[in-house]
Amino acid sequence: MSEVTNTPHATGRRKNAVAHAWLTEGTGEITINKRTFEEYFPMLSHQNAILEPFLITNLLKKFDLRVSTNGGGQTGQVGAIRLAIARSLIQIDPELRPVLKAALLLRRDPRMKERKKSGQPGARKRFQFSKR
Repeated sequence: MSEVTNTPHATGRRKNAVAHAWLTEGTGEITINKRTFEEYFPMLSHQNAILEPFLITNLLKKFDLRVSTNGGGQTGQVGAIRLAIARSLIQIDPELRPVLKAALLLRRDPRMKERKKSGQPGARKRFQFSKR
């Protein structure tokens, strides 16, 4: 039988990426797919984007974060993780909502890849037209 915990859990999505985030009080340790934060996202811009909800709310070293993410590429996963963190911070303290909303961290990015249409090589591209 699994142990039931009441740790805040939130889901974030972007493009085809889905991220589930669990926050627990701790020292600021971040684990993504059972790997360290720096190992999973070596690019500094990705690391800064993930830490943005903590920086805006001044809660950087107060919570441990465990993330499970799949689908999409790295940038999509970063966006999904960022949204999941912001949503779980609101579960901990609802008074953080105006701050996170003003920073546009609670908005899900609706842009998706456009589907390929039949009779065409891509979503928008057409086969070359031949007059004769």
